[in-house]
Amino acid sequence: MGSNVFFSVKLAEDHRSVVMLDQRRLPAHKEYRNFYSASEVAEAIRKMVVRGAPVIGVAAGFGIAVEAQRLLNCEDKESYRKDLKLACDLLEQSRPTAVNLSWVVKRMRKLLSVEYDSEEALASALIEEASLIASEDVAINYRIAKLGNQLIPQKANILHLCNTGALATVDWGTALGVIRMGHVSGKEIHVWVCETRPRLQGARLTTWELQQQSIPMTLIVDSAAGYLMQMKKVDLCLVGADRVASNGDTANKIGTYTMACLARLHDIPFYIVTPLSSIDTDILSGEEIQIEERVSDEILRPSGESLIASETTSVYNPAFDITPASFISGFVTEVGILQPPFTLQVLDKLKKEYQSHIVN
Repeated sequence: MGSNVFFSVKLAEDHRSVVMLDQRRLPAHKEYRNFYSASEVAEAIRKMVVRGAPVIGVAAGFGIAVEAQRLLNCEDKESYRKDLKLACDLLEQSRPTAVNLSWVVKRMRKLLSVEYDSEEALASALIEEASLIASEDVAINYRIAKLGNQLIPQKANILHLCNTGALATVDWGTALGVIRMGHVSGKEIHVWVCETRPRLQGARLTTWELQQQSIPMTLIVDSAAGYLMQMKKVDLCLVGADRVASNGDTANKIGTYTMACLARLHDIPFYIVTPLSSIDTDILSGEEIQIEERVSDEILRPSGESLIASETTSVYNPAFDITPASFISGFVTEVGILQPPFTLQVLDKLKKEYQSHIVN
């Protein structure tokens, strides 16, 4: 762990619950909640108690570990593995766009096909694997932060969308992790924080996180980004990713494509900061990425407030959009900065390097 005064998710010491910082309550309340089963963890992911592609994967891993522990207390042990497989299915379906979620669940699911001496031994193996995944996330993001820091000038105004920091991971973060490393290394950094509608993750979460780390920042409405670029007040754009196709097309928080278009128009570097686990080499392009559509109340009642439009108003609320690879300057990953052109062969090579990095 880093030096944060908060954590996003962890496994309780008795392995019977997953502890999450309820991000829906920030910045007004710093409240931790315990979730005692796979179904409770899946519901917490769906309702965005925890959000951010890397950390929902870790939360799902912990959810499977907790379910394995919970099922040990059931009288009927014959269906133990079957029930755990159902728990894996439930968690994998909790949010469809972030590939980290399915990546972690598949990794945990592999253990269910291994023969163990007892259910208790299997439960211990699942707890160990989930904890290892969480530790790897910290190490991976720290390495991403160090590599990405080389992209930041000694003095820089950085535009950021959504939240990609320690709240969206186990620690450090992806794009905000790079920003944090630049600040720690003594660079003169200022962050333009897009509010990130409709759930305002930038306004509620990123501002709070940057304040915890004493990093200079200014909150803006999303639609001010183009004007700032036009006024030459943006040097670099850093954002995260929920899923990257093998050709480099990237699904990220809604508004990312708009920011990428503006950055290209104004000749501003636009980088995706992501662990390799977010790259899905099973799909060829962004056209194959399933975009999650969320409830209308997120737009009609921002932050749970009173209606800003009639309840009968038709609402379209996609949670993500697709940025074409041609609009992306590069990808900052734990094994290096990937520059265009983006090809399946290059990504497969990176995947193998990633696996070697984890093993060693």
